[in-house]
Amino acid sequence: MSAIEVRELRKSYGDVEAVRGISFDVAEGEVFALLGPNGAGKTTTVEILEGYRERTSGDVRVLGFDPQRAGTELRERIGIVLQSSAIDRFLSVREVLEMYAGYYPRPRPVDEVIELVGLGEKRDDRVRTLSGGQQRRLDVALGLIGDPDLLFLDEPTTGFDPSARRQAWDLVRELRALGKTVLLTTHYMDEAQALADRIVIVAGGRIVAEGSASDIGGRMSRAATVRFSLPAGLAPPLDAAQDRDGTWWFRSDDTTRDLHQLTSWAVERGVRLDGLSVTPPSLEDVYLELTGDSA
Repeated sequence: MSAIEVRELRKSYGDVEAVRGISFDVAEGEVFALLGPNGAGKTTTVEILEGYRERTSGDVRVLGFDPQRAGTELRERIGIVLQSSAIDRFLSVREVLEMYAGYYPRPRPVDEVIELVGLGEKRDDRVRTLSGGQQRRLDVALGLIGDPDLLFLDEPTTGFDPSARRQAWDLVRELRALGKTVLLTTHYMDEAQALADRIVIVAGGRIVAEGSASDIGGRMSRAATVRFSLPAGLAPPLDAAQDRDGTWWFRSDDTTRDLHQLTSWAVERGVRLDGLSVTPPSLEDVYLELTGDSA
């Protein structure tokens, strides 16, 4: 079943059409990434799904409800994690969550949520004493305290150091394991690739690609980059470029054919191809190619 259904969604601001007839589904229990450059219509789309902005036309269903008309019956089942939250900095972690838990009819136990987001040792600390990463975990805890079926995560790791980012990724994976549906927006392509079951890329108010991280935009069928090193004074039999560190590389539309030619040449001459690697285009490569004009 679908947690979110979007059909021919449009949103105009005067003469400017920010969202131009996009359609997609988000299945229950999946992590879905909505990607796009600033001004692509991504934020407008998410705000319509959350019920905070009215659409111009199209049909939208979130957990079976029209978010434009739904009331508390939908609000009780979704969680929203914004890029930043206005939290009383002089309350403790536990006090903040107990206060927010009072807004929901069936909240998750406060201590359980604190442990889930990794703030067990900080439960009695004031919000103002938390690090940036810990405050972001508290933001996620606020989104989870109502025990939502669907969680909107807006740029969840902006400003995180590498260690904190990986911990946040583990948290998202735990949410998936709990059966939660997650709609993720992020500017980090490695984050989308690591977490998302499916990805939609929007640019200029339209969907330009949709699929898994491995196949979106025909990623795996695009030219791969082959890299290797040779002893000094030798050049490969293929048309290749050489980096300043001496590494050779070329792009290949047919890696089977080109690798056969390269390795056969090396074997005949007893030459080692140190560091030989074949790398398909990254998600970021595809993203930049698809959104370059609009970005």
